[in-house]
Amino acid sequence: MPPAPPTHDNKAGLAYWAQRALEECDKASQEFAPDPVHDLRVAIRRCRSMADGFLSVDPESAWKEMKRLGKTLFSSLGDLRDVQVMSEWVTRLSEPDDSVRRVLLETLGQKEGQLKAAAQETLRNFDRKRWTALNARLARRASRVPLEGLVFQHLALERWMEAHELHRQALRNRTQVGYHQLRIGIKRFRYMCENFLPQRHQKWAKDLRELQDALGEVHDFDVLKATIKAQPGIEAEDRERWNKRIAGERQQRLDLYRQKMLGKSSLWPVWRAELPSGSSLEQAAMEKLRTWASFLDPDVNHSAHVTRLALQLYDGLSKNGTVTAGAEYRRILEAAAILHEVGRSRGPEGHRKRAYSMIRRLKPPLGWSAEELQCAAVIARYHGGMLPQTSNSAFVGLTPKRRRALLPIAGILRLADAFDFFHDRKIDQVSVEQRDGMVIVYGRGLQGISPVAERLARARYLLETTCGCPIMIRPQALKPATASHAAGHAREVAAGS
Repeated sequence: MPPAPPTHDNKAGLAYWAQRALEECDKASQEFAPDPVHDLRVAIRRCRSMADGFLSVDPESAWKEMKRLGKTLFSSLGDLRDVQVMSEWVTRLSEPDDSVRRVLLETLGQKEGQLKAAAQETLRNFDRKRWTALNARLARRASRVPLEGLVFQHLALERWMEAHELHRQALRNRTQVGYHQLRIGIKRFRYMCENFLPQRHQKWAKDLRELQDALGEVHDFDVLKATIKAQPGIEAEDRERWNKRIAGERQQRLDLYRQKMLGKSSLWPVWRAELPSGSSLEQAAMEKLRTWASFLDPDVNHSAHVTRLALQLYDGLSKNGTVTAGAEYRRILEAAAILHEVGRSRGPEGHRKRAYSMIRRLKPPLGWSAEELQCAAVIARYHGGMLPQTSNSAFVGLTPKRRRALLPIAGILRLADAFDFFHDRKIDQVSVEQRDGMVIVYGRGLQGISPVAERLARARYLLETTCGCPIMIRPQALKPATASHAAGHAREVAAGS
């Protein structure tokens, strides 16, 4: 059953939480009481976790600036919040006349006063004006990626995989550090769903919150035990009594975690089942690349059109045996076509080399290896300009077989890009035919004598040479109905230019 349509929630999104952070600043600044401090940290954390999500698909540097801007205040409040939480646990775990309680509350109270003063100073230095301007700008960028879409499903699956691996490590090692890292992993997965997959989060929220709270309290008890150990005035008998109580409370939380996350009732496969797999994961990976490119490419419609033409060429050439590269190369070609113009974000000069470098620096999406992404970068690098030589530095690290296989794929993209050299999309379809030892590529909308035809004559060289057979480019003969449609399309293009 498909998920229900999303509902509009005014209490969501970057703009809401950025404004909420400023409101909570005013509340917290009065006394730095536990609840306002907690609420302010939640608001800042929501903004910073959204930035974490977008950083992998939007190269805008303002995301990092926003994270840095909030980090100092968030960290300062974190130290204060830790002391306040410790004081709450000491009070909950002891009677009023407990001597250890008295020592701990006195020590924690002194530390809390110092941290409140430091937090007050940090809050005064917090650049609210810059925070507001940054988040207003980033909120507009964030609106370009739809909630519940494949991009965020892909990112959530990345968080799921990271958290699941930390789960395996924690159960194997059973260390304080292991459980603490597991808590962080589950927290990051929860925030990803909370911010970007609201329909799934609605179903998972209760369990995610309970698990995060349980592991958070395990960490609290570890910190409390270390705090008691650091107090020289506590008698050995009293320390043992407290450690026993802490160990019992800690084990209760670990038992709750195991009950929910081990065996047949484990929530891990429940969450995984609602995230992409198989063909939907392949689509999500490609959509992540497409979204990243959309923030950089000055003409995404051109790149989308070239991608369609390139895949039509690949399918036609593969069908008649002209190109014999493995099936994975179709996916690599598609990615290269989507990404081939990202280097123009900084101007046309040197954009192909720049695109290569930018693609190489990307984290491979799920289902992709670093080598496959390098292949896409190589193809994008040589979609025009100088002809590729397998000895070029872009090919370093690839096997000779892989290098040779990339050349006709680069030739396909070079030819597809030439079909739309003027970015007018007048040639809206290509087809391939093999006849008398020759490959004929037909372009619908191509005129036999034209600047595009001249460029195509040059662009075919790489593909022709690497495939070992002559390639002819010809206009596609139009049927009357098709010709009428093409004429209408040409008028639309002319009207929009």
